Amino acid sequence: MARRTTRGLIAVATATAALTAPVTTATAATPAETGPQARIFMVNPVQSTGDQTLADAKDAAAAVPASAYTTAVLRNLDGSGGLSGRWAYVRSETGAPAKAADAAAYDRHDDGFEQVMAYFWVNEAQEYLQGLGFGTELPGANDRPQPVRLNQWGSDNSFFTDKKDEIRFGKGGVDDAEDAEVIVHEYGHAVHEAQVPGFGSSAEAGAIGEAFGDYLAVEVGANAAARYGWPVRTDLACVADWDSVPYSTAPHCLRRVDSGKTYADRVGEVHADGEIWSRALWDIRGALGARTADRIIVNAQFGFAPDTSFSAAATKTIATAQRMYGPAAADAVRAAFRARAVPGV
Repeated sequence: MARRTTRGLIAVATATAALTAPVTTATAATPAETGPQARIFMVNPVQSTGDQTLADAKDAAAAVPASAYTTAVLRNLDGSGGLSGRWAYVRSETGAPAKAADAAAYDRHDDGFEQVMAYFWVNEAQEYLQGLGFGTELPGANDRPQPVRLNQWGSDNSFFTDKKDEIRFGKGGVDDAEDAEVIVHEYGHAVHEAQVPGFGSSAEAGAIGEAFGDYLAVEVGANAAARYGWPVRTDLACVADWDSVPYSTAPHCLRRVDSGKTYADRVGEVHADGEIWSRALWDIRGALGARTADRIIVNAQFGFAPDTSFSAAATKTIATAQRMYGPAAADAVRAAFRARAVPGV
């Protein structure tokens, strides 16, 4: 589908949800965890139900089953009553601002639901990075309140803008912030910008940015599903199963992180070419495990140039693996990039 920004993830779809059965309750991160409860999707309703026939139906609540929802605690709020806190600052341009106290009452028919999803998943993404050691033993990776704006004017376009360091989610088709993988994909761009201001100023750097956004989206969703005991009933390597419903055939995917593309398959479009890089990241994860792989992948990005190439970024990632974990890890990372035929590795 068309893209209006090389840094963004445009989607064309909206979601729906009927609350006719009890929702799942997400397992707390700690026994003492307290805070406002929120109704959210378990990543997205296609992934959690496995139902590829779900459709947007113009935001109708009845279009998505109750089993696609769960309740979870909104963590790290600042006490203002709104959806702002340590890692996220959510505002709506057109709809009424959502209140934390009402977060458990919204469903996908309510504009407030998308605001809640945006807060929960941006917070979840940063908590995942914090859990990897970024912000403590390693440099912080966008460890600040991330501004997020939701626009309900009907523009089906989501993107990160480095001019304001802000993520913006649009509406149309499946509203973009109904799919956690769209939310976290855009957060990946914010992470890159925080690590390397101006990142993505060449075609290959732009593709790496899209790839990392896709990879981070899948990884944060997978970690959350394991953390809270949520079902995963679609292929984990598929990105944005729900957002892509209106513009893809079943099984629905915006893109994949396990494509067979190599460097020779470049077409000069950042989203398409990003599938080369994301497959390398996926293979690193498979070889080293999620935690070790992600510490290497994210830490290496601090050393990327804004206009980096696949070759230079791969070389930096291999060197980072060597420095952090030794030659065996470096060899695994090198093998992943060689399998994509990245030059110079």
